[in-house]
Amino acid sequence: QVQLVESGGGLVQPGGSLRLSCVASGEAFDYYALAWFRQAPGQEREAVACTSSVNGRTSYADSVRFRFTITRDDSRSTVYLQMTDLKPEDTAVYYCAAGWEVAASRCPLSHSDQSLHWGQGTQVTVFS
Repeated sequence: QVQLVESGGGLVQPGGSLRLSCVASGEAFDYYALAWFRQAPGQEREAVACTSSVNGRTSYADSVRFRFTITRDDSRSTVYLQMTDLKPEDTAVYYCAAGWEVAASRCPLSHSDQSLHWGQGTQVTVFS
C-alpha cells in the first residue's frame, strides 16, 4: 500500500511555470509506475504524464508534450511535474497516481484502473 500527497499547485498567469510534487509513504516506491492526471470541472479525469519504474520511460499527453516534464526521485519517494508555458486550458485539479509494476511498464496509466493509488489532488489555476 502506498499513500500519496501532492503539493505545489496555485495561481499562475499564462506563460508561467509551476512544479508539482507528490510524496509517497509506504513500501517499495521504486516498484511503482507514477503518473499525473488532471480533471477540470465537468470533464473526465485525463492522463497527463507517466514514468515507469521498469525501464525509466516516460509518456505524455499530446496537449502537454514539450511543456511538461515528469521526473521521479526514488531516494525521496517523490515524483514531480514541472509545468512550463502554462495555458488557461491547463486549469484543473492535478492528481498523482501510482500503479504497481512487476516486469513490464504500465505507462500510460488509465484513470479507470481500479488498482491505482491516488492522492487528494492539488489545484492549478491559470488566469490572465
